[in-house]
Amino acid sequence: MKSHEIDYELFGDDMQIIEVELDYGETVVAEAGAMNYMEDGISFETKMGDGSEPNQDFFGQLLNMGKRAISGESLFLTHFTNNSSGKKRVAFAAPYPGKIIPLDLAKLGNRFTCQKDAFLCAAYGTKLDITFTQRLGTGFFGGEGFILETLQGDGKAFIHAGGTIIEKRLQGQIIRVDTGCIVGFTDGIDYSIERAGNLKSMVFGGEGLFLATLRGTGTVYLQSLPFSRLADRVLQHAPRVGGSARDEGSLLGGLGRIFEQ
Repeated sequence: MKSHEIDYELFGDDMQIIEVELDYGETVVAEAGAMNYMEDGISFETKMGDGSEPNQDFFGQLLNMGKRAISGESLFLTHFTNNSSGKKRVAFAAPYPGKIIPLDLAKLGNRFTCQKDAFLCAAYGTKLDITFTQRLGTGFFGGEGFILETLQGDGKAFIHAGGTIIEKRLQGQIIRVDTGCIVGFTDGIDYSIERAGNLKSMVFGGEGLFLATLRGTGTVYLQSLPFSRLADRVLQHAPRVGGSARDEGSLLGGLGRIFEQ
């Protein structure tokens, strides 16, 4: 089905908010819990699907729920609709520091593949689905496992990623990337996993055992700070159980912990 034509405006830098402007009858679909605020006149309803297939039977809806359960996403999506006259706005916020990336699917070949937790919201009519990586090695060592998410349609969709976002447009070139730094890519890009050099480089290079190789013609989005990397750093510097968070990163704090033992 043809997607609704929505307008939007981005606010902020590292913790961005996107305001989506809806005309009467227009709807935007978002991940559960992503809404930040909305104007009076907008109603919302939690549904089992994205609404791109309005005549889908109950078993089809259950199948979609099963796919989202496998991918680790929420089983439900929230539909926000403007039921009043005039333009109304609803805002969504990214769940961790980074950037919101607007995608015009009509200009990206009507299909975009992204990491499974990147989706934030999209115009009604956009189809959300999951896809499995075709290569066994890519699934095991690709950083995002076997499952990626696909967005299909001709409207606007919005994804989020961590840190700084880089857009690369490949014209037959090859680019090698840390496996966790891939946000998404268009059709025409081949995604595979290769060993990170020789055994010494793999063990002591600090870049991980494998790198993702992207080749072909299309658009690739990369992130500088994957959420998994951010979470690992936070856990590394978190106070120990029973310890104190005071002066945790200072020399005096380290000496204090020695005398406490």
